[in-house]
Amino acid sequence: MTSLNQDIRDKLSRLNVFEKIIVANTIVFLFCFIALRFQGSGANLEWFSLSSSVLEVLSKPWTLLTYGFIHNSFIHLFFNMVVLYFFGRSFSNLFKQDISLKVYILGILSGGFAFVLVYNLVPSGILNNVGALVGASAGVRAIIIFLCAYLPNKEVRFFTFQIPLKYIGIAMVLFDIPGLFSQNSGGSIAHFGGYLLGYFYATQFYKGNDIGEFFDRLLSYFSKSTTPLKTVHKKKKNSFAGKKKEEFDKFTHQKQIDLILDKIGKSGYESLTQAEKDFLFRAGK
Repeated sequence: MTSLNQDIRDKLSRLNVFEKIIVANTIVFLFCFIALRFQGSGANLEWFSLSSSVLEVLSKPWTLLTYGFIHNSFIHLFFNMVVLYFFGRSFSNLFKQDISLKVYILGILSGGFAFVLVYNLVPSGILNNVGALVGASAGVRAIIIFLCAYLPNKEVRFFTFQIPLKYIGIAMVLFDIPGLFSQNSGGSIAHFGGYLLGYFYATQFYKGNDIGEFFDRLLSYFSKSTTPLKTVHKKKKNSFAGKKKEEFDKFTHQKQIDLILDKIGKSGYESLTQAEKDFLFRAGK
């Protein structure tokens, strides 16, 4: 059993962030499926799905995130995870895993906020009453639109055709517009929340601004040591261009990535040298 557990840990450790998200969503779906099997309709998932009622959201604020890990059918889960897998492969090869996670999570949160906001601002009767919101679609769409906005001219293969990402993004947005007036209007509203987040994140990131940086600060806050501080004599660290060596290395590394991404945006992925492709692959780890 110990050997089996170790094998599982080793395999999970080799997964990229999107593959781990797919595993997490699948485990949650199986758990919900089993709960519904044994308890029937008594298995209350309202504690994790997102309501359009502001009062309910205030009483269960975690649902702004947890709804993105609940799916109402296998087809719903399968479609979202397949799309996430294929676009996630490209994303992981171009960006670090922390960026991938931040875009995905913020996409889910943005979709949830859009869902609640629109249902409380638009007069009743215009939109269909969908009850509670579930599904990872907002996070998936944030990832896709981030790629489309950051590398609009990068071509991807679709069967035998090479299609620039910007056309895929435009087609997805246009396809979702009729959904705003369908039976799944709530889901389509969340999709647009993901679209807006992905586009805004990409345009800001292109300018050198990481709008998800507060996630890094939040994680570093919780990872701080609680041991008493000791007064020690610190050695003066080397500095480069007014920056600490670690900051300088991180800066130059990101600049290399930006230059390669600009080259992809102008001339396509195939224009990269093998050394540049290898560098991007390592940077995405």
